[in-house]
Amino acid sequence: MNLPGSSVILSGEQINSSYGDLQVLWDVCFDVYEKGVTTIIGSNGAGKTTTLRSICGLVKLKSGKISFKKQDISLMNPYEICNLGVVHVLEGRRLFPALTVQENLEIGAYSKRARKKMKKNYEWVLELFPILKDRRKQLAGTMSGGEQQMIAISRGLMADPELVSLDEPSLGLMPLLIRGLFEIIMKINAQGVTILLVEQNVRESLEVSESYYIMEAGKIVSCGKSKDFLNQDEVRKIYLGI
Repeated sequence: MNLPGSSVILSGEQINSSYGDLQVLWDVCFDVYEKGVTTIIGSNGAGKTTTLRSICGLVKLKSGKISFKKQDISLMNPYEICNLGVVHVLEGRRLFPALTVQENLEIGAYSKRARKKMKKNYEWVLELFPILKDRRKQLAGTMSGGEQQMIAISRGLMADPELVSLDEPSLGLMPLLIRGLFEIIMKINAQGVTILLVEQNVRESLEVSESYYIMEAGKIVSCGKSKDFLNQDEVRKIYLGI
């Protein structure tokens, strides 16, 4: 798949990943285009989260290669990958509930790369999520689910990413909040941040992305341009029910 006028910033070649003896990914290949939005679609257990964890170094590859800006990052540690500008926002938020909002955000800027732009990025995330400015001294664990998701995304942005992977960012949110979340994703992308999105809300994720990959049983089974997705009758019936 090729998007005219775009260059590949992240690629995976024949990725095989496992948890112990349980292999989850089988020869997975993908390209993520710079300053775009790519979404990975699939049912629970398809391997989407493992793909993101493999990219950021939380799951080590059995074989294959992952490259960021043509640099092989397959054997790097998570902190080294983050310092290159690849940031992963985990499913389930994973905040430090006993720390304040501000402290959680400051933790996101721990890397050498991020510390240089800490003030600028702090101002940016408060502009994206104004409610956090008034709640910055509040304990993160006392915030609502939607507010905690704002903190999780903001903490990722504090790491000064060139590419951010979002794992199920709308999980557990009220429908009213989901549309606002995708608007924020579009704003982040408009600032030049490349986004790799794993999301249960298929239609919404297709609306904000240029390209998609479909995973089944740890393999990529289809890919294409998001705008063409609805033209594939079989895929549309399976994932959109229409």
